[in-house]
Amino acid sequence: MKNYKKVFVVDDDKIYHFILKNLLNKNGISVTPCFCENGLDALEALKQKISTNSLPDVIMLDINMPVMDGWQFLEEFKKLKADFNLQTPIYLITSSNDSVDINRAKVYENEISDYFLKPINEADICKIFLN
Repeated sequence: MKNYKKVFVVDDDKIYHFILKNLLNKNGISVTPCFCENGLDALEALKQKISTNSLPDVIMLDINMPVMDGWQFLEEFKKLKADFNLQTPIYLITSSNDSVDINRAKVYENEISDYFLKPINEADICKIFLN
């Protein structure tokens, strides 16, 4: 079992937040989620966590969001990763099964651990948190 305790969930969909919380509880996965509704909020929260040396153990990232989307967040994350030697894995969790997005994710192979389609399910949660 992976030792993920602090989780950043970057997604503007409140229904997804609810489903995710229920899946985590149902599977006995005890984590402290921080919900950010767009990439900019997540980036600002991440910078604050860097300054207090309290980084998230994992980031669950959507692609399509207002203000700053997942791709823009990944670009900024790459810079922070280089500057601060971040090791936080990122899982893309999106409704996009478009081959353009799937191929674009490959550009971030050093940042993205895996790509999951919504709706996220129990098997996906187990792959992220238990395998």
